[in-house]
Amino acid sequence: MSKGSEGATPGFLVWRLSMKWRVAVDRAVAPLGLTHAQYSLVASLYGMQRNGERPSQRRLADHTGLEPLYVSKLARTLEAAGLLERTRDPRDPRAVQLALTTQGREVTGRAIKVVERLLQQLLEPLGGLDSARTREFRRDLTALLDAPLDPFSENETEQS
Repeated sequence: MSKGSEGATPGFLVWRLSMKWRVAVDRAVAPLGLTHAQYSLVASLYGMQRNGERPSQRRLADHTGLEPLYVSKLARTLEAAGLLERTRDPRDPRAVQLALTTQGREVTGRAIKVVERLLQQLLEPLGGLDSARTREFRRDLTALLDAPLDPFSENETEQS
């Protein structure tokens, strides 16, 4: 355990790990012209397209956990870079569908390989990507992500 982690709260450790991961991914995908947020978007879109889906910006926002306005901004930037295309959904003219271009699929495929190697490094202390400890860690993270959080409930109690 690192010196700065002794006695730290779980919330602080989650924050530190997320920051460590974000910075590492930013550095790893920068040579491919991507940021961590852009990588999250194109990698998610890559997986969705492989499953036959052409998601709307809203669906991709829900999938990634990013704010819809931020996804829109990222999509416009990625479109300008030639990595994805935005088109109107024929079933809902208000919705914008996203799809990777040929160049976007190629860049994303390379980025996924880079990030997979980085993930192996991160998970090495737990025995690697396929270890029992990593599977347990994944279950714990999923349980935490599924736990409801209402940042306003405590504030409402204090104001009553």
